[in-house]
Amino acid sequence: MRDLRKRDFRRILIIKPSSFGDVIHALPVLNGLRQRYPSAHIAWLVANSCAGLLERHTALNEIIRFDRKRYGSLGRNLRVSVEFMEFLNQLRARRFELVVDLQGLFRSGFLALASGAPYRVGFANAREMAWMFYTHRVAVPNRDMHAVDRNYLFAKRLGFEHVPIAFHLPVQERAVTMAEHMLAARGLRRGEQYVLMGPGTRWETKLWPARYFAQVARQIMDHTPLRVVLIGMDVEVPLANEVAQLAGNGIINLAGQTSLAELTALVAGATAVVMHDSGPMHLATAFNKPMVAIYGPTNPQRTGPYNRPESIARLELECSPCYLKRVSECPHRHRCMNELTPDLVFQRVMRVLEAPAGVP
Repeated sequence: MRDLRKRDFRRILIIKPSSFGDVIHALPVLNGLRQRYPSAHIAWLVANSCAGLLERHTALNEIIRFDRKRYGSLGRNLRVSVEFMEFLNQLRARRFELVVDLQGLFRSGFLALASGAPYRVGFANAREMAWMFYTHRVAVPNRDMHAVDRNYLFAKRLGFEHVPIAFHLPVQERAVTMAEHMLAARGLRRGEQYVLMGPGTRWETKLWPARYFAQVARQIMDHTPLRVVLIGMDVEVPLANEVAQLAGNGIINLAGQTSLAELTALVAGATAVVMHDSGPMHLATAFNKPMVAIYGPTNPQRTGPYNRPESIARLELECSPCYLKRVSECPHRHRCMNELTPDLVFQRVMRVLEAPAGVP
């Protein structure tokens, strides 16, 4: 039966291994699938690094962890090759009826086929010829549409287009308690408000200068009763340390000290956030937090805070977005970041802090 809308699937697999932000962009599809198939067993194949986002999610029955780093030596390491074959056997043994591939790469398409599911849905324009693994393909009418809207194109094919787009994400009580303890140990009383700041991101071209972050942090603490809390992954600790040193007294630096669950709790508890185009920024979007999202080389129409154009701080330049990943490749002296001044960003921060709840 070609019309998937008429089928009552009992076992469904979502494939969206990474990245942090991409997993968040896929959450509305999980919600829609659960509303459409309330009794189904729904599993999500996700990279180890992102699995913490989905732990204890009430719409999920199972998390299937995919060790991409380890399987990277597939074919060169006999033990890893054997483990990968066992992984595929276990995947097939789960007898999924429907696979929804939101990643759209050769690897994810292959995993969809290897699952043995008779119905496999993916993007018609999937990269690396992943489309050849699907039984049903979803056309993307506009390459610049937001990632959330692009993912939700699956809703019409699977019969849940009537379900409103919603980001449901669990916040673990234990993680909230741990986050409160970390903040309290650094002088932030329980219930005291803070601005969460993430000075790190994966691409070096997305990086706003550390001294700019420090200046905005200092201005926030000098002109409001709010403290500033820094977060970041382990590799971002030196950058966060630089920001903390430049900002001076009062700033709280938790970079490299939180689990993914604790980071989620910190975002959920923040009064506002100031971040790059990064995973934590998309996490803040899911919690509908007031924010200032700093953009330069990437396109906020595709990956900006969803339906939050007022939250974007960027310069209108002919060269932006460029999608270059290295500053050395930029012929314009990295204007998109260097010329976006701290004063401009601070003004945006004050605007979102002063806005009534629910008003941009």
